[in-house]
Amino acid sequence: MGELMGAAAGGGVGTATARRGVNVADGSWRPLAMVRSSLSWRSAIYLAVVFAFGLGWFVVLTVGLALSLGLLIIWVGVPLGLMLMLAWRGGAMLERVLAKAAFGVEIPTPYRRLPKGGNPLRKVRVMASDPATWKDFAYLALLFPISLAEFVVSAVLWISTATFLFLPVRVLVDGGTEINFGVWAYWAGNPLTALPWSAVGLALMLLALYVTRAIAIAHAFYARWLLGPSRSQVENRELRARTEHLQASRARGVDAVEAERRRIERDLHDGAQQRLLAVAMDIGRARAKLEQDPEGARTLIEQAHAGTKEAISELRDLARGIYPAILTDRGLDPALSGLAGRAPVPVEVDVDLPERPPAAVESIAYFIVAESLANIAKYARATRASVRVVQEEGWVVVEVIDNGVGGAVAQPDGGLAGLADRAATIDGMLIVDSPPGGPTIIRADLPCSW
Repeated sequence: MGELMGAAAGGGVGTATARRGVNVADGSWRPLAMVRSSLSWRSAIYLAVVFAFGLGWFVVLTVGLALSLGLLIIWVGVPLGLMLMLAWRGGAMLERVLAKAAFGVEIPTPYRRLPKGGNPLRKVRVMASDPATWKDFAYLALLFPISLAEFVVSAVLWISTATFLFLPVRVLVDGGTEINFGVWAYWAGNPLTALPWSAVGLALMLLALYVTRAIAIAHAFYARWLLGPSRSQVENRELRARTEHLQASRARGVDAVEAERRRIERDLHDGAQQRLLAVAMDIGRARAKLEQDPEGARTLIEQAHAGTKEAISELRDLARGIYPAILTDRGLDPALSGLAGRAPVPVEVDVDLPERPPAAVESIAYFIVAESLANIAKYARATRASVRVVQEEGWVVVEVIDNGVGGAVAQPDGGLAGLADRAATIDGMLIVDSPPGGPTIIRADLPCSW
């Protein structure tokens, strides 16, 4: 295959699928999986140290607010308050990074865009009026009591786990130890008598992992609620992204239509128009020779007749390239079967559509298959190919596979780029997989509604 495009956002040609990272809420709850998961241990470490962050921010915010409010009367409190606001916004940014590292939770930045230019007062006014700034403050102000409760629960569980799990080692070092539960006591005089308590330690470790997972999920929800964008911000961002995507798709569609118009003009000018011009000249020469040289006139008329048939054939091919009549009359299956019958290699066609898709989808699917089969004939050196068209949950999926040499080379202005532009006009996507040595797979996902 001679063309391969890189991944394109929002409809286009792609070569890879992004994999979403696993966060603490998506992890497995099976005991062995929790022990092996790095998220469990990263969450435990975070819950052990976040108390220090909470205590530090409690002191900074309490002292900073008291000084800023107390010194407002002499205006010194204004710059102090500004520095405090910048500090807690920086602390919130750090917390977003820590939430990603500890819980695998991606928290988008919710801040309003700062005005351009060098006027600091306008930027300060925007930051001070931004609700996200005060949500950051609320998060850091509540971090101390929340982290204190998390630290106490985590410390009790993990210290108990370590105590029982490593009790044989302690007995070996100290020569014996007493386990006292108030009304009941047990003396472990050697490591063997302490070994059963290691099993208790293992059970406590599983309990600690489950509790740590639950606390981590709650903390991640709390962090996302206060440090992340609000629902209206998320909706606005999605709407803005959708608008940008539609604008890009419309622009690509306009470019594709313009390129198609130029191709039709070029084909008419270089093909049928030149042949019809030659036919007219031959007929004119034949009229001039009709009385003096009837045989020469007959030869010119036969030449004009052949040129007329060639022009008609070219016009028919051109019309088929715009929108084939068989596609309108009979649908994709017969149209693709006709393409396969004209291909230089055997092509297996499998079309499974419970109902006819919209005309735009049929047209794009047809030209994707036509361009793919043309590329197979030119570049692939394949001995066979297959075409599959199915409908999957409101999408028409088109796959063209060949056993050629593969190793496609990117050509941004090539035929597949034009097909990707066509697909993008209806929010579709074209994916090309062509490793060296083959096989080459071209897949198009086309929505039936947009």
